[in-house]
Amino acid sequence: MFRIVIDTNVLVGALLQQTGTNRRVIRACLEGKLSPLVGQTLFLEYEDVLGRASLFQRSPLSAGERWELLAALLAVSEWVQVYYSWRPNLPDEADNHLVELAVAGGATMIVTNNIRDFQRAELRFPAIRILSPSELLKELP
Repeated sequence: MFRIVIDTNVLVGALLQQTGTNRRVIRACLEGKLSPLVGQTLFLEYEDVLGRASLFQRSPLSAGERWELLAALLAVSEWVQVYYSWRPNLPDEADNHLVELAVAGGATMIVTNNIRDFQRAELRFPAIRILSPSELLKELP
């Protein structure tokens, strides 16, 4: 089973659409096909984004349903403590915590809709691949 870090943009995409690859990634986690990792910074980012009501005006899910989905995702996620910062690394400072979580948790993949920023990393971690949701889904049995 793949140990993965799910970028916030994948979670948001899943909450904004009734179908699609973002939602299928979250569903695969809930079905036990993927092993998501979460740490303090990612948890706080998920929580912050879900609190932005204006972002979800077109969401097919109510606010309560969105929070339930986050709770379900967190229930199947492994909590990872990050002890070391790998900085400077990415052009977008706000994404560095994803790499640090992946390294600390032994993830094999970071799943994101923002691959370009990760490709411009100063530090390389060959054991961690950066994949879009559709690329990840192609690798699932």
